[in-house]
Amino acid sequence: MGIVAGLDSAPDFTRIVVCDTDTGAVLRQGYAQHPVQAPDGGGRPSDVDPQAWLLSLGEAAGGGLLEGVQAIGVSAQANALVPLDPQGNTVRPAMTGGDKRAQVAAADLIDALGGREAWAQAVGCVPQAAQSVTKLRWMARSEPENAARTAVLLQAHDWLVWQLLGRPVRRTTDRGGASGTGYWAAATGGYRADLVEMALGHQAMLPEVIGPADAAGTTPEGLLISAGTGETMAAAFGLGIGLGDAVVSLGASGSVMAVHPEALVDQSGMITSLADATGMHLPVVTTLNAVRALRGTAELLGVPDLESLSDLAMKSTPGAHGLVLLPYLEGERTPNLPHTAGTLAGLRRESMKPEHLARAAFEGMLCGLADALDVLRGRGVEVRRVFLLGQTAELPAVQSAAPALFGAQVIVPQPADYAAIGAARQAAWALGVSQGTLDPRNPPVWQGAVAQVLDPGEDLAVGQAVRQQYVSVREQTHPGAFRP
Repeated sequence: MGIVAGLDSAPDFTRIVVCDTDTGAVLRQGYAQHPVQAPDGGGRPSDVDPQAWLLSLGEAAGGGLLEGVQAIGVSAQANALVPLDPQGNTVRPAMTGGDKRAQVAAADLIDALGGREAWAQAVGCVPQAAQSVTKLRWMARSEPENAARTAVLLQAHDWLVWQLLGRPVRRTTDRGGASGTGYWAAATGGYRADLVEMALGHQAMLPEVIGPADAAGTTPEGLLISAGTGETMAAAFGLGIGLGDAVVSLGASGSVMAVHPEALVDQSGMITSLADATGMHLPVVTTLNAVRALRGTAELLGVPDLESLSDLAMKSTPGAHGLVLLPYLEGERTPNLPHTAGTLAGLRRESMKPEHLARAAFEGMLCGLADALDVLRGRGVEVRRVFLLGQTAELPAVQSAAPALFGAQVIVPQPADYAAIGAARQAAWALGVSQGTLDPRNPPVWQGAVAQVLDPGEDLAVGQAVRQQYVSVREQTHPGAFRP
């Protein structure tokens, strides 16, 4: 029996779990917030000094947390670009998250390659504000001196792995991290260096993409460091999802992803074709409106929180007495209606009650996510189980409606550090392969997530009727906008 560690460097904190290599049981854990960085006045709100990630990592690992650990896996926030000069120093702070100022750069790049379809064919996704390729174009236009000094491009997890290994000449990444950059194609497994040059103005060195079970290297102390991956891929690996499974994440916006054996090229750009941490693929479809639709409804009705909104919704019945909310409050990506607004339909005297509007908000949010699921199903992705993530997944109004509206069994895992657990599982895999005890094609089998299991059962027909009511209103209001 051995022990491994997984660390997750999220946007605001570092979480470390130490796990048993055979079962995945969490033996101990550490946590530290990233140091607060004062804005320097000239940078973007999403500018972060990568040293902050190392400082919180050191703090989280304090007290002998890593004693006896044989291997470490690294998960880190997606879409965090670290540009380096030829000597390996950061050219500027890391560019993290999305930034509205980068939206112009995204539109520039889309036009430069010949449109959305050209990008979908090239790398399986259409440039968005958060992606590395868009940040390169923004830097080239807004900070040309920094762009000119940039010689190496790393993601957050690549940079952390490189630091843990003592900054070797060789720099590595994994398929999952590379697939979110906008200049690596999941379908071919190769970089598009021409897109880097188009965005940045010149070529730059890109990290070597190594296999899911490969080791990035060994520290001078003999500690094996696995390939690492992005947070999304690590969380999917930590949850243990496989073929037939989808994950629906309920944040302010929503996302739906599923495991699939091949990369999907989607001409409409609704599907972002990512790679996972096992050698498979993770097609992702996002909606702009999930929990924000619930919060807006709670404010409108004057209820204090989402728990109260859920209680109110449970006083109504499926279908909300004919009330339908198209929750496109911020415009929408799925369907592609960037400039539209939300719609409330079916107003009759008997439906104009707070509980019916509350119910319509929950059903509208879930039907919007069911639309995203249908985009994947329409491309041959099998969905037998849906893992439902996010704090609102615990609400009775969500749990009572989701299985029937999604038309699948719904799994609600207990809250846990799934990205850190996924990173630890990757470390155990690389360790086992290096020792000859594991197959590089098959990851270690760990205990599944502790979860509630919700079946549609007899409610399936009712749920599908509610869904049809929603689809009818959507088609009447935005005819032809949605083609899964």
